Amino acid sequence: MTYEEIRDNPKIRTYIEKADKSLLALGYTEHGFAHATMVATRAAYILKTLAYPERIVELVKIAGHLHDIGNLVNRVDHSQSGALIAFRLLDEMGFDAEEIAEVVTAIGNHDEGNGVPVSEFASALILADKSDVRRNRVRNMDPSNFDIHDRVNYSVSKSTLKINQSHSLIKLKLEVDTHYSSIIDYFEIFLKRMVMCRNAAEKLGMRFSLIINEQLLM
Repeated sequence: MTYEEIRDNPKIRTYIEKADKSLLALGYTEHGFAHATMVATRAAYILKTLAYPERIVELVKIAGHLHDIGNLVNRVDHSQSGALIAFRLLDEMGFDAEEIAEVVTAIGNHDEGNGVPVSEFASALILADKSDVRRNRVRNMDPSNFDIHDRVNYSVSKSTLKINQSHSLIKLKLEVDTHYSSIIDYFEIFLKRMVMCRNAAEKLGMRFSLIINEQLLM
């Protein structure tokens, strides 16, 4: 079973669509297919760059695609409910128990509220998820009605996540338009996420660096 088969599965598509619709009603930024694709792509980039086996790279893409499916139940504890939904889906599809375990553990630990980078696999998912801050995640396009999450995401005109050639550093580089949001605003809502990224990078044997407008902040 491949990432493409998971991505194109009608049942899974419905669950992700409905989950994102609930978050839209609650005023959250985009958590649908664009976010799932970004997280899947970045998580796969991390493990592929670090020379993990091809099947592990494929599995982390699957985890990235499914990681927010728990929002279908409720935003609260969505990582744990998402892990249970993913377990049932993958088990029904005939995935090996070892593969299910990797995916479910990572999904269950991806949220900064109570998640921990318990494995290299989980760490790649955390870094991919927490680094996805960008303008087109904002759905409320009236700046006068922006909350702090809208302001911060809308202010990010460019975001890149790169591992250096020696595989000792993973760097999140942001270009932020301070007309919409200050650097302090970013840290107000993302500090816990950046600390989680630092811990995840350490689990992968790297350091984590945050650069905003060419200034090294972490």
